Amino acid sequence: MSETVLLVGGGGREHAIARALAPDCDLYACASNRNPGIAELAAEFETISETAADDIVAYAESVDATLAIVGPEAGLAAGVADALDEAGIYTFGPQAAEARIETDKAFQRRFMRDEDIPGNPDFATFDDMEAACDYIDEYDGDLAVKPAGLTGGKGVKVIGDQVTPEEAKAYLRDSDYERVVLEERLVGEEFTIQAFVANGEFRVTPAVQDHKRAYEGDEGPNTGGMGSYTDVTPSLPFMEDGDYEAAVEVIEAVVDALPDYKGILYGQFMLTTEGPKVIEFNARFGDPEAMNTLPVLETPFLDVLVAAREGESLPELDFADQATVCKYAVPEGYPTDPKAGAKIEVEVDEDAGALLYYASVDARDDGLYTTTSRSFAVVGVADSISGAEELAEDALAAAGDGFHIRHDIGTEALVQQRIDHMADLRDE
Repeated sequence: MSETVLLVGGGGREHAIARALAPDCDLYACASNRNPGIAELAAEFETISETAADDIVAYAESVDATLAIVGPEAGLAAGVADALDEAGIYTFGPQAAEARIETDKAFQRRFMRDEDIPGNPDFATFDDMEAACDYIDEYDGDLAVKPAGLTGGKGVKVIGDQVTPEEAKAYLRDSDYERVVLEERLVGEEFTIQAFVANGEFRVTPAVQDHKRAYEGDEGPNTGGMGSYTDVTPSLPFMEDGDYEAAVEVIEAVVDALPDYKGILYGQFMLTTEGPKVIEFNARFGDPEAMNTLPVLETPFLDVLVAAREGESLPELDFADQATVCKYAVPEGYPTDPKAGAKIEVEVDEDAGALLYYASVDARDDGLYTTTSRSFAVVGVADSISGAEELAEDALAAAGDGFHIRHDIGTEALVQQRIDHMADLRDE
């Protein structure tokens, strides 16, 4: 039977999902923005807010969708998966109760503590900002300050890295956050592992290292992600034997504790001298991490969704033995003062080994223009990280003006810095 799949969301992550699904199904899509890459792959693209559950269900029913997948966390938090499931359309994405593992960071930490999930740092939660400020004064060490709710990856402030204790307290006092989590600052190298989860099973993807800081050399404010890379193996160059497996054991513990979870479980880890510690969990693909892992997935992604719906064992995942490097082009001034309106004129020869993913763009009669969010990403796929980085850079050479790009992502120099950093920490 041919499957009709509804994809909810219009960003770069969803463009990657669309590429992975479109060859094997009848694909329909809906989002608040019209992503030209998704529109080209889908039989139909409807403009609907990602959080408008009733409207999404109505559209899904109108196209006779047999499966659905929700890309962005806002839709999951709004109960879109709940509504689609209730309408009889199996949705590969957690219902709102399980999505709290991302949407409520205070819940996330308490869940890890109560379920004895390994890798949980010291933490405390507050709904009184003055009490949180007192905790900063009293704590022996540096802290990460996290709003409990969703902030698009831009709300965290790390004492000893981004801010001083006084600046952290000012940040809390000036904010309108209802709840915050203060947790020990983790020192090491970050990485992500994404898992496909259903029916109490999970299948993991290669580790990815994302780059949140806006500017080269890991300087500047946090962003939604400026780019990322994978290696030809599931591990990364700065990891030792057993590090990847230790992180997978954390994911296994979460799946065991959430037997009804379905969809993507994204574990963001800090590799410390004590092994992987959990920075956070997300309840969906990462953006940009989806653009690293899905292009090298050789198992049809649709097979995962169908097996999940049918209650069958999830297929084992086969990945090409290739590295990927993703680099985002963002508007000048992003993320603090982004300047929209630059014309996008990039063309990528995908036969050469680079892939183009559209994210947040404004489609006008005379072409595509930047908005105030990330515009598009280019992913190089090759037999080494350095080879993939060269392909991404070659493709970005045609991006035109009005963009900011972190050109150092995936370079041999930056990867070596990561290796040296972990070596130094282990020797201390």
